[in-house]
Amino acid sequence: MIINCLLFHESKAQVIDTVSTFSMTGYVDAYYGYYTDSVGPKNDQKFAVVSPRSNAPSINTAQLSMQYNADKIRAMCVFHFGDIANDAWPHPYNNIMEAHIGVKIYSKLWLDAGFFRGHFGTEFLLPSENITSSLAVGTYYEPVCESGIRLNFDPTTKLEINLFLLNGYNIFVDNNNKKSFGMGVTYALNANSGIGYTNYIGDDSPPGDSVSHLRIHQNVFWNYQYHRIKLQVGGDFCLQQNSDIATESKLADMYSALATIRYQVAKRFAIYARGEIFEDPNGYMSAIITDNTGKQTGYKLWGVTAGIEYKPTKESYVKLEGRRLQMNQNQYIFNYNGGEYNDRYEIMINAGVTFDLLKMGR
Repeated sequence: MIINCLLFHESKAQVIDTVSTFSMTGYVDAYYGYYTDSVGPKNDQKFAVVSPRSNAPSINTAQLSMQYNADKIRAMCVFHFGDIANDAWPHPYNNIMEAHIGVKIYSKLWLDAGFFRGHFGTEFLLPSENITSSLAVGTYYEPVCESGIRLNFDPTTKLEINLFLLNGYNIFVDNNNKKSFGMGVTYALNANSGIGYTNYIGDDSPPGDSVSHLRIHQNVFWNYQYHRIKLQVGGDFCLQQNSDIATESKLADMYSALATIRYQVAKRFAIYARGEIFEDPNGYMSAIITDNTGKQTGYKLWGVTAGIEYKPTKESYVKLEGRRLQMNQNQYIFNYNGGEYNDRYEIMINAGVTFDLLKMGR
């Protein structure tokens, strides 16, 4: 999800960088959320990476970022603490959001290695970099972190290409000695819009599995911004070997899509809305359940989100939003006040700020 932030990067001066710089920044996001699904104290809500606890004010993230840049070498290290680090990142490295070092091979070609944030998808992860605070269900099932080697190439100011050799899907430590591959390509169509394509190809079956589960996961997105309007549209399509519920020997598919729009009402106020769908009929990515007709199936749902954002300063925000998730008519996966439901309502408020701690250069 990091790659698409480069769609609107500014033109770079064609000069040789002989200056090394070091910077340190902080970011904190606090939240309160309420969900109509009784999962019990200290348990995370379904489909919630961001603001995962109900009726329990908490911290999504408190993070410290350090970045070093020079002509031929660069490095990034981000430490984070809070519910996202504890619940969404792999242990024992869960307090490392990303940590990697890069070497310039030639001109605009870099080779980076280490721990990365996930390169895949339409949405970002954090409320500070996303239109909404919550993540779409399709984004929830995308990888948020990865480890390996990245080849980064910026042939022009409009085009960026990233190729990845990875340990696996949403993991830091290899679980089966099979390497995976990924790609991310973004292209700025003009000053107002850009498109992107990301993918993941790999088999993350644990050792001892008798069959292969090769996964080919693809994503496309389009971003548009003009005056007061910002628009984000994207979709995923995924295939996995030997994952059909009925035969366990055929390809299974999954698809999801989202569309988000933001309108700047005034200098400090904006409103936004998002629509989403998620279809995983064989449950290989979500879960295999038995619906109330006795049929085995995977999750099928749609959702709508609406919110308002207030920015006291350029570096801070307060967001209030609500969402409804509607499962398929026979999928009663939510429990509330002793009853079973196929829909869930949620409301959350997030407040966050980013700030510079140190900047050095020579």
